[in-house]
Amino acid sequence: MVKEPKSLQEAILYFADTDNCIAYLVDRRWPDGKVRCPNCGREGASYVPARRVWQCKTRHPKAQFSIKVGTVMEDSALGLDKWLTAIWMVSNCKNGVSSWEIHRTLRIGQKAAWFVLHRIRLALKDARTHKLGAGGGPVESDEAFVGPKPRTMHKDRRVKAHAAGRYSNKVSIHGLLDRELRQVRATVLPDVRRETLQNAILENVAPSAKLYTDLAVAYDGLSREFIHEVVDHSREYVRGEVSTQGLENFWSLLKRGVRGTYIAIEPFHFHRYLDEQIFRFNNRATKDNPLTDSDRFALAVTQIVGKRLTYSQLTGKEEGSAQTPTA
Repeated sequence: MVKEPKSLQEAILYFADTDNCIAYLVDRRWPDGKVRCPNCGREGASYVPARRVWQCKTRHPKAQFSIKVGTVMEDSALGLDKWLTAIWMVSNCKNGVSSWEIHRTLRIGQKAAWFVLHRIRLALKDARTHKLGAGGGPVESDEAFVGPKPRTMHKDRRVKAHAAGRYSNKVSIHGLLDRELRQVRATVLPDVRRETLQNAILENVAPSAKLYTDLAVAYDGLSREFIHEVVDHSREYVRGEVSTQGLENFWSLLKRGVRGTYIAIEPFHFHRYLDEQIFRFNNRATKDNPLTDSDRFALAVTQIVGKRLTYSQLTGKEEGSAQTPTA
């Protein structure tokens, strides 16, 4: 087993050596020790130390490959030391880390840092292979709106926002919390109407679950599919086990990161920042599962394989609409 750094300082020192970076990544990418060609899948590729690449035994156009091929790091000119340090920071900084922070810390361009961070966020995305509340467990459901506060707007903009509607300039998010698994699942939605919210719940919650929500009319009728109980926030926030306080905690962490670290996020990219916060929340240290910074980092590294995000996809150029890097 390859050595595991326990802190950011140890990680920076350890990953300053490229061979250490490669050894660490190989150990997580191919834990059985059998290196597989990312292009044809054949096992037994031989390592070429002079060039730090592998040579596949099958003859094909991309027979030689580096550790970056087949991961979110593919086609990146940045060194592994910078990539792994950035992954460590994103995995473990509770309120997130901005591209300007990465730019200053790693001495790379701000746009390059912005691109790196979004590729890391893609790696952190939850696979969502199971439904929440299986076995009749309790699941909280709630919605949130993230965006500029009217009281901080310029007067003219505030008047326009008021005319357009209370939440017209905010991003709508729906979240679910499985209390037994202590796992959050959240999605950016186009609106929070009944059909939209209930479809999201039906797709992600097992039919046998106990569903706890507030009194919003969008949740009416869910008792046909779930054991549905509601709490009236105009009178109380908790009634026995019935509450949405767990999700309220997650919303507060999310909004703290958005307002304090990223300042302004384009709605086009908001789902990526949401995935980042979900990863840290779902893999936080608890009494039952005392995860360390090293554990979260190792988990993040195992998720970088098989995912790809190009700059054209990220900026929307493939759809004809460019976005400007900010946070």
